[in-house]
Amino acid sequence: MRTDGASRPGVIPSQGLRALIASGVIAASPAVLPAQIQPASIDLRLGRRAWRVRASFLPGARRVEDRLAEFAMHEIDLADGAVLETGCAYVVELAERLRLPGDVAGAANAKSSTGRLDLLTRLVTDNATAFDVVEPGYEGPLYAQISPCTFSVLVRPGITLSQLRLRHGDPRLDDAGLGALHASDPLVDGEPVIDAGLGFSVDLRGGRAREGPLGWRARRHSGLIDLSRLAAYDPLEFWEPVRPFDGPGDGRSGGGVILDPGAFYILVSREAVAVPPHTAAEMVPYMAVAGEFRVHYAGFFDPGFGHRSTGGSGSRGVLEVRCHEAPFALEHGQTVGRLVYEQMVEVPDLLYGRDIGSNYQGQSLRLSKHFRPLP
Repeated sequence: MRTDGASRPGVIPSQGLRALIASGVIAASPAVLPAQIQPASIDLRLGRRAWRVRASFLPGARRVEDRLAEFAMHEIDLADGAVLETGCAYVVELAERLRLPGDVAGAANAKSSTGRLDLLTRLVTDNATAFDVVEPGYEGPLYAQISPCTFSVLVRPGITLSQLRLRHGDPRLDDAGLGALHASDPLVDGEPVIDAGLGFSVDLRGGRAREGPLGWRARRHSGLIDLSRLAAYDPLEFWEPVRPFDGPGDGRSGGGVILDPGAFYILVSREAVAVPPHTAAEMVPYMAVAGEFRVHYAGFFDPGFGHRSTGGSGSRGVLEVRCHEAPFALEHGQTVGRLVYEQMVEVPDLLYGRDIGSNYQGQSLRLSKHFRPLP
């Protein structure tokens, strides 16, 4: 794959990521594993060294290592496992490092299971002035800043909490391009709401085909979660079902939930969405300054998510919701976010739901993969 500026704007797919590994653009110790390669991203692994820091920070015009001399309280060896405690901030050196060409930049997101545990994880590089952004031509190490907000977690080297996609130029589809894409390959069941992305709303009535709770609210002061253990925990020990109230709504409503300040919720979108194989999508806030809550901590959808070509028929977006200072009445059908679609440089040779393990294909309301399914 060319990296001399001649490539059209787009996200580099799985086969391109392998080429970048082979050429040394992406390097790691230990070497990158095939399982880390996703359709439009590479999973980033925790290394062995971590630091408990007194505050989260951005390095600015300095190296992360230099700023650690100011902020680190003590160093932690993750080799035998270590607990990251709720309410604390940590910096962890990642196993991967980059040597990007001048026409390639990066963007990171927490993985789905990371967000569903309220585990705030952000990528930071040397000289960074923003989280989760890798500037074109960056050469150097990668770090994760991690703040467990609800559950304390046990981590070890090799665990993956975030994913990095690399791209040429600005791959985002504008509203006209998004409308044309939906006309040729429907992105959502029903009429789309397109305004700086594809709008989506919250389902607080249980959906057409879903039984059970409207959502889940995290229990405070729960037990420790070992991130290497899958389907290991009873969800009712860590979560409680969300109970509705009867609200007037907006004609589509008929109920909702009152979000408590500081509480963390798992809810689900009313719409079932699809991501065609030649695109990827990122969930972003609808109106970041207009509400009393934040939706999503992990919001990246791979090519093939919910798409008919990979066995999907639309998949709901799981919403990680945290309320801010005041209680907030969230009603069924209320718009809470939007999906920004990005074009791929080319169709990946791996697709979500067809070629890789797909924990959330065809999902509705779903906790992270660390919890056992309810009977």
